[in-house]
Amino acid sequence: MLAQRQRTVLYAGLALVAIWILALAGYFVAENSKMTAEKVRAYVASVDLSKLSAVERARAIQGLVDRLNALPYEERQRARLDRLGVRWFDQMTEQEKSDFIDKTLPTGFQQMIAAFEQMPEERRRKAIDDSLRRLRESQQQLQAGEVPSAGTPGGPPPPAISPELQNKIRTIGLAAYFSHSSAQTKAELAPLLEELQRTMELGGRWHHP
Repeated sequence: MLAQRQRTVLYAGLALVAIWILALAGYFVAENSKMTAEKVRAYVASVDLSKLSAVERARAIQGLVDRLNALPYEERQRARLDRLGVRWFDQMTEQEKSDFIDKTLPTGFQQMIAAFEQMPEERRRKAIDDSLRRLRESQQQLQAGEVPSAGTPGGPPPPAISPELQNKIRTIGLAAYFSHSSAQTKAELAPLLEELQRTMELGGRWHHP
């Protein structure tokens, strides 16, 4: 009877250990499979876009799109502010640039723009100012970190949104300016658009214009 009870306790203990091992294994697998800005950086550095065939080139660009879209918000903004895809973007054709921007814009972008345009002018300005402030804070955090800019190795990243572009957005309007902008300008606007969407969601402005 005693031996049977000991075996039962032993089996229960082994089962508990097995459960913990499986749980830890699942955790580490999930952590390792999580997409990060550093993984995007490694992918960009591993591929020379200029040496690929048309089919390989399209596949590689889609791979970058998929990786960027898989990033959680903070890592995605880090990747944008650190300009991880700038080397590839500069080598893309205008059509490739346009497609790349369309595929990597935040989900619900069109709905966000429509809601933004319905807001009173004062609230639109405040939303943009709040978003620019948060971008500056993100940029300062990036500069304070150990990861150098992909655009200028070892140096700080360029301004998130240039003062000239900020003035044009406020004067012309975000939707009008974005719709008539080049792919290069849209790429510069992408961090602001994503931050603006988050600002509106956090402030309850999206569903209550």
